[in-house]
Amino acid sequence: MPQADTDQNLPLVRRLEAVGFRAWPATSVQYDGSWQVRLSGGHPSKRLNCVVALDPSDSRDIAIRLQKAARRFEAHGRPILVRETPLTPKPLIDLMQADGWERFEEVVTLTLDLTRIELPEGTLDHLPSHDVGRYVDADLLVHGSDPALKPALAEVVSSIKPPTGLFVIEDKDAGPVAVALCVQDNDLAGIMSLAVKADQRQRGLGLEIVTAALRWARMRGARTAWLQVLADNAPAMALYSKLGFTEAYRYAYWRKGPSA
Repeated sequence: MPQADTDQNLPLVRRLEAVGFRAWPATSVQYDGSWQVRLSGGHPSKRLNCVVALDPSDSRDIAIRLQKAARRFEAHGRPILVRETPLTPKPLIDLMQADGWERFEEVVTLTLDLTRIELPEGTLDHLPSHDVGRYVDADLLVHGSDPALKPALAEVVSSIKPPTGLFVIEDKDAGPVAVALCVQDNDLAGIMSLAVKADQRQRGLGLEIVTAALRWARMRGARTAWLQVLADNAPAMALYSKLGFTEAYRYAYWRKGPSA
């Protein structure tokens, strides 16, 4: 899969980071300079509970600011996480590395030009639901998540401000078998939380639901689609490559190691 030159593409990274924040909003967002401290007490999502630097040149007083952020996380009963993107100042990465922090979970951000792509024919079209409760129940079931997360997930989904399509594929016997959330932010459409139930994979449901979401977004005027996928998720990467998605940039998380 082609990889973008992120050193030359920071404006795109900034834009995709901004729409990503709006597509998956944290309960509490505080700024320390260009550092964004995102916290959501009820939901464990790493994207909702992390420190994200948004300016590679903002590297003053890094150790002090990191300690200050860590205290905020401790007050919420969470260990601090730092999300490393191409916008992260190198001195911050160097400090965490020197202090024994651990880098983990690399994620690839992909984009697709919707104005040129021919979406696969022969897949059933699915209209989005606007029933948050129904979607959240399906999402938890398909992902195999703890049902106790329902109030927190419903709060996140309900807090999304741009137009959102909630997609669910149901089987008459098995119930919900695939879910996806599509957030249209002007000309950009983000595919979020896409999943196929573990015992329903290899049936083309992933292609079916992502195609339905992309068609919906394109009909509403979206020109570029984006999504995020774990770098080691080979089946998903193969599906998105088949559709024509290309890599824009990667991010990863840092957490304190035993000696940090």
